[in-house]
Amino acid sequence: MELLLAITIGVLVAASVYLMLDRNVLRFVFGLVLLSNAVNLLIFGSGRLTAGAPPLIDEGAYAPTGLVANALPQALVLTAIVIGFGLLAFALALVYRTYMTLGTVNTDEMRVAEPVADAKEAGQ
Repeated sequence: MELLLAITIGVLVAASVYLMLDRNVLRFVFGLVLLSNAVNLLIFGSGRLTAGAPPLIDEGAYAPTGLVANALPQALVLTAIVIGFGLLAFALALVYRTYMTLGTVNTDEMRVAEPVADAKEAGQ
């Protein structure tokens, strides 16, 4: 099972890097979301994949007895999912506003902040 999870994480990271290298801002956002999901799976897999019981401590004991699930990676992944959703909503709002203002999502065509070329370079 761990090998399948490792292969899945590798494929997700490769696909996200491929999407993030594109000049389209929307594809970059999708690559960022895919990368965050790959990192969530990596954190979840680092806590070992076991079919254990919930980590509850019996009355009078100092530690859980038997095979229990690791709660820390689960809590970290849950927090990362919520933060990732907020980041996705903010990034999509920025992409939408950029498209409405500039009329494009291609980074090569976004030249608003660059200085105007000299008259010699412009051919005038």
